Amino acid sequence: MNLIDAHHHLWDLDAVDYPWLNAKGVARFFGDPEPIQRNFLLDEFSGDAKALGFGKSVHIQVGAADAWQEATWVQSIADANPDWPMAQVVFCDLTRSDLEAELDRFQTLSTVRGVRQIVGRAPGEDAQTGTNELLHSEAFLNGLKTAGARDLSFDLQLIPELMPDMGKIAAQVPETKIALCHAGSPHDRSTAGLARYADALKHLSSLDNVTCKISGLGMFDHAWSTESIRPVIEICLDQFGADRCMFGSNFPVDMLYSDYEKLARSIFEVVPEDMYDLVFRDVAEAFYFQR
Repeated sequence: MNLIDAHHHLWDLDAVDYPWLNAKGVARFFGDPEPIQRNFLLDEFSGDAKALGFGKSVHIQVGAADAWQEATWVQSIADANPDWPMAQVVFCDLTRSDLEAELDRFQTLSTVRGVRQIVGRAPGEDAQTGTNELLHSEAFLNGLKTAGARDLSFDLQLIPELMPDMGKIAAQVPETKIALCHAGSPHDRSTAGLARYADALKHLSSLDNVTCKISGLGMFDHAWSTESIRPVIEICLDQFGADRCMFGSNFPVDMLYSDYEKLARSIFEVVPEDMYDLVFRDVAEAFYFQR
């Protein structure tokens, strides 16, 4: 079938430094990272993904100490494995004064399709990192415009409470393609919480330049089941439509909660079969690979 996993990570702890991953005894909103504090390489990832019909993927930056080091390492993996086409989204601070030069450098790498700068992860962590302030930054807005002018997409990670403000920004950059990571991280899965999430999501789903990733659904629901993630998937499909939704495993982070087969088969079960081609291949192909 040659399906596409539009959101995953790889890491070689001997080649690239990931401070958050190397930290011991530090609990995170997504759980205890101890089981994934080891190398996670393409052979392991692609082996599991191929068994479910996947044949291409998109690597998303994952907090390396040196973004260029991570990007060049990912490029080397892609170059060494031409039988597994892989695009990548790199970290770039869109507010930096030398943004043009930094993007020039990243765009020397053939796999680079977009950038990510996290706006929000989880309420408690956001209060410490201050990343929410990007929503009040003129430099961030200008950086999004610059990325779009270069045909670079933007991977957006934030929580529902930030969607109204982000919607105002995204509306000002209609030429910049935005991928909403992890369905917008709905962290409150109560009936009332999902209703608030659905209302907040409209600020983004109403914009043609925003596409939704059905990914990372276990980060706020560690004991998830097919039925517990069903409402989130259905909200995304209802608001964005299948032509603006794409699957991502978020492995190996979501490996903390399930294996690849369970994850993929659960989402296969919820997504209607007549939407498979779009959600599991065509949308990601158009967003990341067709340039």
